[in-house]
Amino acid sequence: MPNDTPSGSPRTLETVSRAFEVVRALEELDGAGVTELADHLDRSKSVVYNYLSTLREEKFVVKEDDTYRLSLQFLLIGEYVRNQNTLYRIGKEELDTLAEETGEFAHLTTEQHGLSVNLYKVSGDKAVGDSYQVSKLQRADYLHFSATGKAILAHLPRERVEWIVDRYGLPAKTDETITDREELFDELEAVRERGYALNDEEEITGLQAIGAPILNRHDRVLGSVSVSGPVRRMKQPEYHEDVVEQVVNTANVIEVNVNMGDSEDEFPTFS
Repeated sequence: MPNDTPSGSPRTLETVSRAFEVVRALEELDGAGVTELADHLDRSKSVVYNYLSTLREEKFVVKEDDTYRLSLQFLLIGEYVRNQNTLYRIGKEELDTLAEETGEFAHLTTEQHGLSVNLYKVSGDKAVGDSYQVSKLQRADYLHFSATGKAILAHLPRERVEWIVDRYGLPAKTDETITDREELFDELEAVRERGYALNDEEEITGLQAIGAPILNRHDRVLGSVSVSGPVRRMKQPEYHEDVVEQVVNTANVIEVNVNMGDSEDEFPTFS
């Protein structure tokens, strides 16, 4: 996936960029020694060692024998960032209720830098795919193949969606993933018309999800909620209708609670 970082900026510090290269590499490699990391980054061992030593001194990296790993300092920062997010604070309790009532996985998502960021996931007693869903909390992802992502895209300005598609493309996850630009825009129009989005085995074969947008009082999309489950269960007509109603109602409750205290400062626009 492309790294959404402005290039050629006169205000960019190369040392900071390289430090984050090391951080991302440690995440990707699930820890590494100096030699492995130097080979991965195509940098000298002395340069990599200096960055690792600095990150370790600042408590962002720990060393276990000869292996360097990211420290729990990132967990503390992540918890701080998430707890500062108004949508998470307001939506968490409603997501817990949604998962309990449907028995499926419930998801609360927002968009940043043109990618999907999962703020919260919770499983009901019938939920499937625990390990996969947990892994999604650890990374940003494309918007075009998930129900939460399509619910968000459908309510972004056209030029913003065009930028996202230009920046990241429309890579396929399954044979059902939309990979054509005009087909995507047709799908987003359908989402707006029916009031909810579908992920019909477009991310994982055998899994369907239903998502609804969360809008502020100015009709700006703040995020979305969804429920996912096995396609055979989710496509049963009565069950499908019930889940659609529960997802849309949950999104509406979160919208009301957000808008009761909404201010422009609480939901800034990120670039």
